[in-house]
Amino acid sequence: SVDCSFSRGVCDWKQDADDDFDWNPADRDRGDGYYMAVPAFVGHKKDMGRLKLLLTDLKPKSSYCLIFSYRIAGEKVGKLRVFLANKKTAPVWEENKGKDEKWRTGKIEIFQGAETTNCVTFESERGKGKTGEIGVDNVILISGLCPED
Repeated sequence: SVDCSFSRGVCDWKQDADDDFDWNPADRDRGDGYYMAVPAFVGHKKDMGRLKLLLTDLKPKSSYCLIFSYRIAGEKVGKLRVFLANKKTAPVWEENKGKDEKWRTGKIEIFQGAETTNCVTFESERGKGKTGEIGVDNVILISGLCPED
């Protein structure tokens, strides 16, 4: 497994230069490191911020599971989407409201076929809300299919 978390991860994260705003580090409540967040007051409605995870060493014709923690806190704060580089048109994962302010776990299967996925993009779309944030943390890549809950 590969630890791509932000505090001590070994992965290559890049801010997208063509989007409307950047993701920023935010301190964790317990003080052990940080996560990446987009506060609700950044940008205008429908603005996008993209954070890219560059994957260079994935083996072709194998499967991987990307597991991450996410939080969508606040009313109408926006959407969080995940795109894989070889399927740019539609997100492979999307969430637009949290039932509460708790962190949840997202899982995405990445199949390396003839085309290999060399980039995973976390996209935040700004909503109408003025308070809250969208956060992502604890991004881990494991080989094989995603485990059942």
